Parts: sequence; structure tokens; C-alpha cells
Amino acid sequence: MATTDNAQFVREFYEQAFNAGEPEAAAQRALGDTYTQHNPQAGDGPDAFIGYVHWLRGQFPDLHLDIKRTIAEGDLVVTHSNLHLAPGDRGMAVADFWRLEDGRIVEHWDVIQEVPEEAANGNTMF
Repeated sequence: MATTDNAQFVREFYEQAFNAGEPEAAAQRALGDTYTQHNPQAGDGPDAFIGYVHWLRGQFPDLHLDIKRTIAEGDLVVTHSNLHLAPGDRGMAVADFWRLEDGRIVEHWDVIQEVPEEAANGNTMF
């Protein structure tokens, strides 16, 4: 797949799993048989991904992921998002790194930072 196709593929996967609350369908469509997870709170494999999404949405049923930008280069896609756990919260800035192989997502890393109430500058995190 071309890098622009990879970016759209990852974006649709991420939004289907988290915003639509359909991790089974998203995983079946997009994850490889092997899915290596580098987030220490989530396990490896498609089943672990599905369980993690259900657990998170169970804790925060109004969760919403607002993907601000997507960057793709070769087999890597990076999404920069504002993850809201509840309506009206400031949310968290999330940078996700996804590696694809043969048109499937096979590896994931993320970096998560809460959006603070006050900042030392006038810039947004997005």
C-alpha cells in the first residue's frame, strides 16, 4: 500500500475501534496475526487489543478520540490525537506509532501526556 493509503487505513482502524466501539471488526479488518504491543498496559495480539479497548470504553463510556494529524513514511504511520475520556475534559495528547506489514498493522507504540490546565506558553498541544 502507498503511504497515503497506510495513513487512511490506520486512521479508519483507530476510529472504528475507539470511537465506534467496534474493536472486533477493526481488529479483524486491520490487525495482523501477530500484533506486538509496546504499551505496558496492553498485551500482545489481536485478542488483547480487543480486550483493552473494551476495558477502556467500559471505564470511560463517553471516550472520544480526535485525530488531529496523521503522518506516514514507508511502513510506519504516526497519529497525533486528543483523547477525551469524558465530554468537556481537556483530554490527553497521544502520539501513536503503527508499523504495517503486508497491508496489516503488526506493531504499536504510544506516548501519552495529559493536557494541562495551564501552560508555560500560549501554544496548544495540537
